[in-house]
Amino acid sequence: MAQEPVSDEMKHAIDVQNRYEKYLLSKPHVVGVGVGFATVQDEETTEIAVIVMVEYKVPKDELQPEDRIPSRLEGVRVDVRAMGQFMAFGDTSVQ
Repeated sequence: MAQEPVSDEMKHAIDVQNRYEKYLLSKPHVVGVGVGFATVQDEETTEIAVIVMVEYKVPKDELQPEDRIPSRLEGVRVDVRAMGQFMAFGDTSVQ
């Protein structure tokens, strides 16, 4: 099955993710960064976004200004998603 070509909008979002990944990962509770489609009320939209995965969401007014995640980066929407805490359990290698 052939893959569809990556749009210019998606390429731009990936470039933005690459430029800001370390910055975003330095924020409290951030556990990952990626690119995908933004969600609104748990429904996926067609808008491409930088996805910032956090353990849990904290209201903006409870965060210090330097700890807040911007809503847009270089014109690309930033979508913050609560993922919970990630844990590894024992040896998961395949023998």
